[in-house]
Parts: sequence; structure tokens; C-alpha cells
Amino acid sequence: MPNLDDASRGSAYLDWAATTPMRPEAVEAMLPFLTDRFGNPAGGHAVSREARKALDGARDTVAACLGARPAEVVFTGSGTEADNLAIAGARAVRPGPTVCSAVEHHAVLHTCTSLGDSRVASVGPDGVVDLERLGELLDESVSVVSVMLANNEVGTIEPLAEVAALVRARAPQAVLHTDAVQAFSWLEVAALAVPADLVAVSAHKFGGPKGVGALVARQGVRVQPLIHGGGQESDRRSGTHNVAGIVAMAAAMRATVDEREATVARVARLRDRLADGLLAAVPDCIETGDRSTKIAGNCHMSFEGVESESLLVLLDAAGVYASAGSACASGAVDPSHVLAAMGVPRDRALGSLRLSLGTGTSDADVDLALEVVPAAVERLRSG
Repeated sequence: MPNLDDASRGSAYLDWAATTPMRPEAVEAMLPFLTDRFGNPAGGHAVSREARKALDGARDTVAACLGARPAEVVFTGSGTEADNLAIAGARAVRPGPTVCSAVEHHAVLHTCTSLGDSRVASVGPDGVVDLERLGELLDESVSVVSVMLANNEVGTIEPLAEVAALVRARAPQAVLHTDAVQAFSWLEVAALAVPADLVAVSAHKFGGPKGVGALVARQGVRVQPLIHGGGQESDRRSGTHNVAGIVAMAAAMRATVDEREATVARVARLRDRLADGLLAAVPDCIETGDRSTKIAGNCHMSFEGVESESLLVLLDAAGVYASAGSACASGAVDPSHVLAAMGVPRDRALGSLRLSLGTGTSDADVDLALEVVPAAVERLRSG
């Protein structure tokens, strides 16, 4: 068995779904606005006009990458804020029940719950929303429907076009929101999110900085602001613009779109080698979901007889950085709501592991994971 405490072997970052390192293009774009080009774009003098020009250019780029008009882009402080603004903001304009899938990010689930009168559509064992059940929850009273484009935990791609057709037929007054935070690195969001009225993204998931995101609010779709003040973003989100973060997000977004096809092909091969290697090397290892309907960077596994938290401790010590499909709350370990919604048995869910790959993942990273993970599972099983 390999020595799991031997740090000389290097490390492998396999938690790209949690956050990504900043792209060089984003850092380069950001730095001038952290130093010399510090103007507030709301002002009228030359320093402010320079900031405004950069902001407008970034808006054009973000709009093009998301298949939107520049006026439809609302800059926010995060993907979570974008989700909240979409759901709470749209419901404030037209009150009524919200409908979402059972596997949404908590930014969506908790927002819907907090507003009351929330309906939740079940998903199948593959994590795909049950369209028949979704249709049963829709009627003319529904205000907002939210179904993510790709799941943050297990990587499942949702059938947004079919969801949109159901919404238009059964809840014609509702607006359709999609959380595209996990999707943007891997899917052509500009095309796939066309049926959605509201689309949320977050910069740090695709090589931009933390603390900046965007919401596309299609022409004619109104949202009540959550943050009031100076009326920025056409009075949809007040507050002095984070110019440095916004221009960096735009640069990262442009680079992601330009490289996406090649990145997806390369990372999918690495993911398949990792998943196949673990399935072959570890007895009672089960892959979560259908790989053919998942984003390229997601490798989600579960190991019988192993608890995720213990496994992550061993992986961390051995230089493999990943995350679990379960969370610790109030001193008790509970299965992830995503796995529970998919019908994954509790014991299996508590032994889940999310290994997520990205633009910087290498063959060496996969090699290290294939060395370390089986050894860590064996150690835990042997007591």
C-alpha cells in the first residue's frame, strides 16, 4: 500500500467545482483597476469615464458570451446573489408560487423556501428532473420556475428546453430561471440558456475572481431590486461597481468560451480515465449518475463502508484535494440533499466523493488520485 503521508509525491487539486484559480487573462485585466485606474464609473470626470468605458466593454463581452443584449446583463456580487435576485426579484413583481427541482443549489432552494408557497419537483436516479412531476406542479398561478442547467454536485445536465416548453404550456405567466453557475465552463450557455428568462453565473467558477457574478434578465422581464441605493444596473442592483472584478470576469468568460471545445474534450478524457480507474481498482465503488449526461469535469463516486469525512482527511494528507457529497450540520453528518433526492441509500451517500476537474487538471493529477484514493479507501475499510 502506498504511504499516504508521503508529501513528496506532489499534489492534485480536484475541487474545481468549488472554485477555480484565476486565469492569467483575468489577473492581467484586473490589476490596472486595483491600482492606477481606480475611478468610480458613476462620476463625470476623466478618471470616472475611463472606469465607465471599461465597465461598458466588460458588459458587452459578458452579454456576447451569455447570448444576451448588454442591457440585459446585471452585475452582482456572486452567483448566489444573482439567484436570489432572479427568484425573489421576479416574484416581487408578480406574486405567486415558485417551482424548482429537488437538486437545486441552496441559493435557489433556500430562496424559494424563504418566500413561502414553494413547490419542489422530484428527480430520477440519474438526477434529471422528472418532467411529468414538474408538469403536475405548474399552473397559471405560478410566478417563477427554477431548474439549473448543470448540477453542482453530481454534474447532471438538465433538459432546459423541455422544461421551458412545459412552463410555456402550463404556466404561461411564469418566468423561467436557470442557475448556470456550474454549466458555464462546460456547456454552450449562450445557446442552451436561450429558453430561460433569467440566467445566473459566477466568475470564480470559470477562472474569474470571487465576489462577482452576473444575472441575465431578458428584455421585458422585470425584477424588483434586493439592494437599494444609487440605482446602478438600471435600478436592478444598486452599489458602486466592482470594476476590477467585472473586467476580470469578462476576460475569464471570453477565454473560457474561446477554449471551451478543446477543454471539454481533454478534460472528459481525463475524467473518464479517473472514473474507470477507480471503478477497476476499488471494490464496491459506484459511480453516481449517467456519465453521458454529465458535464465533463465531474467525477462523483461512492464507496461502501467508508465515510466521506474520514476519506477526505486521508486524501488531504496525501495531497489530493477534493470534496464530499455530504455535509456536517449540528454535529451530525447528513446525506446531501442532491443524493437523497436521487434516491441514493443513506450509507452510500455518506461515503460519496466529488472529484472535479478543470482547465488545469493534468494526467499527473489523475495518476496521483488513482494511486491515493484506492489506498485511502483500503486503509479505512481495514480499520
